[in-house]
Amino acid sequence: MRSKLLGTGAALFLAVSLAGCSAGLSGSYSLEERMPVLSAPTVLSEEELYAPAFARDLCVVGDEQSYADDSVTSEAAAVFDLDNCSAIYSKNAFERLYPASTTKVMTALIAIKYGNLADEVTVTEDAVITESGATLAGIKPGDKLTMEQLLYGLMLPSGNDAGAAIAVHMAGSIEKFADMMNEEARRLGATGTHFMNPHGLNDPNHYTTAYDLYLIFNEALKQPMFRKITGSTAYTANYRGADGKTVSKTWKGGNWFMTGERKTPDGLTVFGGKTGTTKAAGYCLVMASRDDEDREYISVVMKADSRPGLYDNMTNIISKIVK
Repeated sequence: MRSKLLGTGAALFLAVSLAGCSAGLSGSYSLEERMPVLSAPTVLSEEELYAPAFARDLCVVGDEQSYADDSVTSEAAAVFDLDNCSAIYSKNAFERLYPASTTKVMTALIAIKYGNLADEVTVTEDAVITESGATLAGIKPGDKLTMEQLLYGLMLPSGNDAGAAIAVHMAGSIEKFADMMNEEARRLGATGTHFMNPHGLNDPNHYTTAYDLYLIFNEALKQPMFRKITGSTAYTANYRGADGKTVSKTWKGGNWFMTGERKTPDGLTVFGGKTGTTKAAGYCLVMASRDDEDREYISVVMKADSRPGLYDNMTNIISKIVK
């Protein structure tokens, strides 16, 4: 393939163009943080040089002061209109925060995009999670499940053990799978994100932003299997245990809008999402909804102070869609 030589001036123009969607944000990252300054001519392939504009189909956040709403008490929150590529609401969308189990959206995305869901996976010792309060699918070393079954165990009961099993099967180790996650984050332009594991158990170097969660969830929604799994409220997996006997487990989802424990605002239907909770992260939720005209939206709440508070905040911000 032919290569083109891109001079410093043109490269900087490209960098400014790619970073321009965050202009005017309070607390936004500098251009240097989003994209390294190109101080020397850079050789780009023809495909890279003529690639479609990165932000062509992405939502743009304007001046966050214009969205001020004292009823939103979580640390960060945002609502994105996917059809109009715009933000309906945004608060601290670019602040780096702990994602807890919303991490698993990226794990599922990588498994679906790059894995084989028919693969039989033998669970290893890496899936033994002993951290207090960690949510589990209940799988054990030696159990044999398909990748598809593990994805349901990952997304519905938020199984940290399922995440570890997926990671080791695909990459050979937790660390190498985290490298895959970070590479995908960079590809999506999620510049405020860094992953250390596939499940979201707390690590000082494991973080994301509300805007980056939108980017990752938006990419995941392009996968029909992700929509199917994240849109389910229950799933029964029948698989072989380590002793060769059949094991049957029914996993249930935890999104209150989908399970009926919290009323969805009139005019909206929630069709997918992922919760996340740790002491450091607080209560988090990223989810997708559609209005009565089938327009789709992604909404994010990060670091709410309680589970009821999480849903109060989410109700407040998605209500702005139908007002």
